[in-house]
Amino acid sequence: MKRIAAILLFACVVLLLQRPIYAEAHTFKAENGHFTLDGKPFQVISGEMHYARIPRAYWRDRMRMAKAMGLNTITTYVFWNVHEPKPGVYDFSGNNDVVEFIREAQQEGLYVILRPGPYACAEWEFGGFPSWLLKDHSTVVRSSDPKFIEPARRWILRLGKELAPLQIGNGGPIILVQVENEYGSFDKDHAYMEQIRHMLVDAGFTKSQLYTADGPEEVPNGSLPELPAAINFGPGESQKGFAYLKKLRPDGPFMNSEYWDGWFDHWGAPHAKTDAQQQAADIDWTLRQGYSISLYMFHGGTSFGWMNGANSNGKNYEPDVTSYDYDSPLDESGRPTAKYFLFRDTIAKATGITPPPVPQVAPAITIPFFTLTQSASLWDNLPKPTHSEQPLSMEDLDQAYGYIFYRTTLKGLVSGDLVLDQLHDYARIYIDGKLVGTLDRRLNQNSLPLNITAKNARLDILIENTGRVNFTKVMRGERKGITKEVTLAGKPVTGWDIYPLPMIAPDKLTHSNKACIGPCFYRATFNVDKPADTFLDTSAFTKGEVWLNGHALGRVWNIGPQKTLYVPGTWLKSGANEVVVFDLEGAPGRSLQGLDHPILNGAIKK
Repeated sequence: MKRIAAILLFACVVLLLQRPIYAEAHTFKAENGHFTLDGKPFQVISGEMHYARIPRAYWRDRMRMAKAMGLNTITTYVFWNVHEPKPGVYDFSGNNDVVEFIREAQQEGLYVILRPGPYACAEWEFGGFPSWLLKDHSTVVRSSDPKFIEPARRWILRLGKELAPLQIGNGGPIILVQVENEYGSFDKDHAYMEQIRHMLVDAGFTKSQLYTADGPEEVPNGSLPELPAAINFGPGESQKGFAYLKKLRPDGPFMNSEYWDGWFDHWGAPHAKTDAQQQAADIDWTLRQGYSISLYMFHGGTSFGWMNGANSNGKNYEPDVTSYDYDSPLDESGRPTAKYFLFRDTIAKATGITPPPVPQVAPAITIPFFTLTQSASLWDNLPKPTHSEQPLSMEDLDQAYGYIFYRTTLKGLVSGDLVLDQLHDYARIYIDGKLVGTLDRRLNQNSLPLNITAKNARLDILIENTGRVNFTKVMRGERKGITKEVTLAGKPVTGWDIYPLPMIAPDKLTHSNKACIGPCFYRATFNVDKPADTFLDTSAFTKGEVWLNGHALGRVWNIGPQKTLYVPGTWLKSGANEVVVFDLEGAPGRSLQGLDHPILNGAIKK
């Protein structure tokens, strides 16, 4: 009996330890022209950082840096696509454990602004939407279309089970919850916005303050009359932005929900650099008015793997790089910049509050050159195809990211333009195994002249999803691969074998010492004595993806500006580490090295 009692006691202790431990309940409201905490005026001084862009082991370090800069709050989006990769299949584990992220914020003495969407933007793949929403070609995202609203509602209700208990009225740190995101820049359907608000209420988000966020001029389109309207803008726009908001909402409260203290980079475009002095002046002015602010970003982090987004106005296509450094106060690897110390001093002077000391950060390490001697050809590792008379997109085949490969046989001799109607996004075209050209949506390319002089020539088209658009109504058609049809000399090309290439586990491929040219995987191991952050110099490679010890680090593209990939020290092992590189233009003998600094402003290749 004593043993049974001891076991039961142990089980009870374990259960108690697993339960969230919350502080006492408080109130946070918008009243009398400002925000109040337990009835007293409260100025929100926040900075944005996204759990999915930071290795879990570093969450708390980043939060302590936020506290040390003088912030009292952090802001985060919730990215639907990392949590529901397939309909009804949820993941809140590992780096997706947003509950733990928010608990740690509370433990570090920070409040939380939650941005659950369901739309995020954030230069994140498809604005945080899961790609499977596009499998039904008639679905209209960010609208009252039931084919969108029903899965969105199911998701928000599921999210509420995780996060509603963490609201301030329940003893948690969440003080503000945003309804949708900058909807006024997208449309003006207030009935849709009310649907999203009701989803959040039904999910239990009633013990914190709901609000909307838009550009100042878009507030009439995207706001709801019963909720506070916060505004988003960049450097030099503070006074004008708040003056505009006061005309619309004279009774307040007044909050700059995104102050753009940096900017993001596109492949093939110069690295963004912003004016820290102007930003510090804007922050100082805002705080001295008593207004609230959230810096976008405090710490940008990394869009690991395939998760970068893209911009498009319907005519162009601008995919984002893997790094989300954003020229933010805390750089991509969590190190304080000159901007960090400038902002820290600005906040301290404006508030009269001395922040905690700035934590020390371990230095980054270098890794000597090592050559990737083992390889595996993509052509030797193709999966079983799906046959279809017409091309199918990734979404049609339940694929989210990576590459997709199309193969067919041309029946006769032909000369004319090969046209890929709505190519998304980057294609390499082969005839009988020989590369004959590339097409790049970024450059508005969709056709290639061909002269087929042999009967039964094999046509191969290898296409990369370079990142779904995360902004504007272009999102609604962001299926990947060949999204309409293929024609050659004006006639449809049919009879396709289609190979999904999500590249989920390239480390499991059989590599050999045989030389490989063209689309190839390259593998090597290197040793590390004491793991610490480093920056993998990828300048020897052309276009592809890199994995380290099973973690997808991000993309490689020699057009710049990004030339290194951030390697978190927590993903390295003492001793042997394995790296795999996929390169569309592979060649034997290429090498990598680890630098103690990033190269984000490399030369642009046209």
